Amino acid sequence: MIKHTCPPDIVKRLKRAEGHLKSIIVMLEEGRGCSEIAQQLQAVESAIGSAKKTLVHYHIDHCLEEAVREGVQNAGDTIREFKAITKYL
Repeated sequence: MIKHTCPPDIVKRLKRAEGHLKSIIVMLEEGRGCSEIAQQLQAVESAIGSAKKTLVHYHIDHCLEEAVREGVQNAGDTIREFKAITKYL
């Protein structure tokens, strides 16, 4: 598996989701309405899903492409890695 640095925008999105999730915990502790909390949880879930999708696309576009271009791994390994990561989309 190729190791790489994560694009900063993914870290930024996840930190924002982390802060949002902490505020949802406070909402739960304060006894706020379930509908309001569910809406906020949906927003966090969407943000995390977006970060995941961005990461998968980044890996395909940069890491796998680079591995093939530079001959770091063979085609079979690259295809297996592609299949493994795309199951998360």
